[in-house]
Amino acid sequence: MELGNQTHISEFILLGLSKEAKLQPTLFGLFLSMYLVTFTGNLLIIMTIVMNSHLHTPMYFFLSNLSFADICFTTTTVPKMLVNIYMQNKVITYEGCITQSCFFMLFGYLDSFLLTVMAYDRFVAICHPLHYTVIMNPKFCGLMLLASWLFSILNALLQSLMVLRLSFCSKLEISHFTCEINQVLQLACSDTFLNDLVMYLATGLFGVFPLTGILLSYIKIVSSIMKISSAGSKSKAFSTCGSHLSVISLFYGTALGVYLSSAVTPISRATAIASVMYSVVTPMLNPFIYSLRNKDIMQGLRQLFN
Repeated sequence: MELGNQTHISEFILLGLSKEAKLQPTLFGLFLSMYLVTFTGNLLIIMTIVMNSHLHTPMYFFLSNLSFADICFTTTTVPKMLVNIYMQNKVITYEGCITQSCFFMLFGYLDSFLLTVMAYDRFVAICHPLHYTVIMNPKFCGLMLLASWLFSILNALLQSLMVLRLSFCSKLEISHFTCEINQVLQLACSDTFLNDLVMYLATGLFGVFPLTGILLSYIKIVSSIMKISSAGSKSKAFSTCGSHLSVISLFYGTALGVYLSSAVTPISRATAIASVMYSVVTPMLNPFIYSLRNKDIMQGLRQLFN
């Protein structure tokens, strides 16, 4: 390949999770199974909530949207990876790479916003139960959902469009299975200061602030629960938050671990493998966490199958 800079490029190379040819069939089968489980599980959650009138509440309204976001999140990356493994071709077009990074950011940040909104919903339900129906009215829930979509779309579009101004070096290999924005920026030959600035600001505003909101909500929730005298009521209150806390821990724990480690060390295959946790494994586990720990969802699933 010719050395030097080139402004116009046509493709990137996604190196994936492993170069070993013997591992490719195993990886294909593993990720195909995980994708099918993710798609089916989240689709069942959506259908259960839509078709059961008892689940038409703010909590399940946001849960159905989270399931939809999880389906889209994994669909952004896994099918392309499966095609690359099956065709034994690691190429992704320049336009495809930018599009993939855009949608990856969109649904990743949307997950973050929805988890924050769900934490606020639990805060109102436990700390202000008498005013719950007034505060969490359909109009307010719709506005919070709309704001989540708008912020996610604007952020993803801004960062993706800013990549178009960059020129890239001749080495266009990405040590990852997807075109994450920080991976693409590392291949640029032109100055990426503005891109990096916007990326870190977006991470702070749309990543740290939602997490702070979640933590503050649960501090208030735990404080309110500890004031309850009945042990049974305490247990019931904690159980309503258990599923949500499990999902938050999985999503933010793995995502923060990946990005903190990548800030200290160069991007490597180890980081790519760790990224699988929050981009593939977490969306797959969400339906199990919410259904197995939730009697209403389990009852709705039984009615759906019957």
